Amino acid sequence: MHVVVPFAADTPKTRLIPALGPRERDVFARAMLEDVLAAVRGTGREPTVLATDEVDVDVPVLVDDRPLSTAVNAVLASRAGPVAVVMADLPLTTPESLEALFSTEADVVLVPGRGGGTNALVSRHPEFRVDYHGASYLDHRRVAREVGADLETVDSFRLSTDVDEPADLVEVTLHGGDRSREFLEGAGFTLEADGGRVRLERDPQ
Repeated sequence: MHVVVPFAADTPKTRLIPALGPRERDVFARAMLEDVLAAVRGTGREPTVLATDEVDVDVPVLVDDRPLSTAVNAVLASRAGPVAVVMADLPLTTPESLEALFSTEADVVLVPGRGGGTNALVSRHPEFRVDYHGASYLDHRRVAREVGADLETVDSFRLSTDVDEPADLVEVTLHGGDRSREFLEGAGFTLEADGGRVRLERDPQ
């Protein structure tokens, strides 16, 4: 199975602007990427980073600065065997959660994200293509039906938790991979209980 991890190297995680500065967002995005790559390698597979620009990682990098859907579809069209696509902003990912995705036997396997996105997928169907705009999970279900692919959905807390907003950083601190969690702790973020809920506070630097 060919495992592709898309990564926006040029403008990482702009919706985290209220919590992190420009340099911090870049470092944090790369920490999340490294956590995802480590989880993929933990399944015994070698990932390829599909990046908008060159990125310094110890796995193969395919540079494609076209929109995400176009770049991923080019990979799907060029590969004869199964292809997995795992987003780079899933720092809660573990080898076990990925193995549950990879081992699910269907032409198309989807992991929905919160809000209707698609955080990870496996395609074994030669005609399946992606469309990551809007509610992509629903779009991918429709595409699978249209090409006659049998479809499965994997319900996974770890794979469905992507990091886009400042509130998402709580989950990284609670459950995230080593690099992502260590970055937040080193940047002064700590967990605070507030009326039965946990929130993140940042110590003055």
